[in-house]
Amino acid sequence: MYSERRPSRQLSIPIRTMRYNVRVWGGPPSPSHDAALPPLVMLHGWMDVGASYQFVVDAFSEALCGQRTIIAPDWRGFGRSMPDAPADHYVFADYLADLDHLIDHFSADAPVDLVGHSMGGNVSMMYAGARPHRIRRLVNLEGFGLAATQPGEAPARYARWMDELRQYGRGEMRLRPYDSMEGVAERLMKTNPRIARDKALWLAQHWSAPDADGKWHILGAPAHKIVTPMLFRLDETLALYEAITAPVLSVQAQENHIEKWSDGKYSLDAFLERLRHVPNARTAQVMDAGHMLHHDQPHAVAKLIEEFLLAP
Repeated sequence: MYSERRPSRQLSIPIRTMRYNVRVWGGPPSPSHDAALPPLVMLHGWMDVGASYQFVVDAFSEALCGQRTIIAPDWRGFGRSMPDAPADHYVFADYLADLDHLIDHFSADAPVDLVGHSMGGNVSMMYAGARPHRIRRLVNLEGFGLAATQPGEAPARYARWMDELRQYGRGEMRLRPYDSMEGVAERLMKTNPRIARDKALWLAQHWSAPDADGKWHILGAPAHKIVTPMLFRLDETLALYEAITAPVLSVQAQENHIEKWSDGKYSLDAFLERLRHVPNARTAQVMDAGHMLHHDQPHAVAKLIEEFLLAP
């Protein structure tokens, strides 16, 4: 199994009406702490966990990690950040508010550096537009947003959401269990053929947990499978992008799936056109990598993040 170079500790942090599980590398700032190295907050994607960044953190140099606190929360409804009362749906805007409180906890008086992957990248971009003074620099890993929607889609979207809530209530939206941790690792490798087996095994123990009968369950609330009732409003997204004051590095994998996932309604070129609305943005590409580029090429991703965050 993969051996951690930089072990983390896990904290339980009060965030709004629940407690967040937060993985932390490094200690709190010391009296000699370099003020140019603020906390680094790393946000995972949909159906992922904060531990997913272990391989990138291990690839960072001491120049970046030496006196810096690195924070990777499990989003609400993922990993070990579960609400006390079961929820039958999740609202995207809650992630922005949760991030706001998380930054309050770790860096109330100074901006932070932010890295987000996929859904976490989308949250990061929106948050940086809504709270520009709280972000020093931002790295967006494959957080492309969604295909634009039209107001006329609203009736059918709300109807589908209510229908899926009924399905969930009848127990029709469950995540399949696995017979062993090795079975979870096999699932990870099937979804992402580039991930090495030792990393898949290590991640499986943080991505899932056994029940009393020895069945392993993914640590993600099944309610995340329910469609969001809110449309993706492109004009709002562009307004948030235009309000970002932090320098932004947008990182794409060589193997891109935007058109496949959007049924041809959206493309990388369309995202890059949106990115032009960010006042200070640049792009980079990671070769021989797919959407889970932080698993596929952690050293290349770490190098891009480090060069961007440490640049004058």
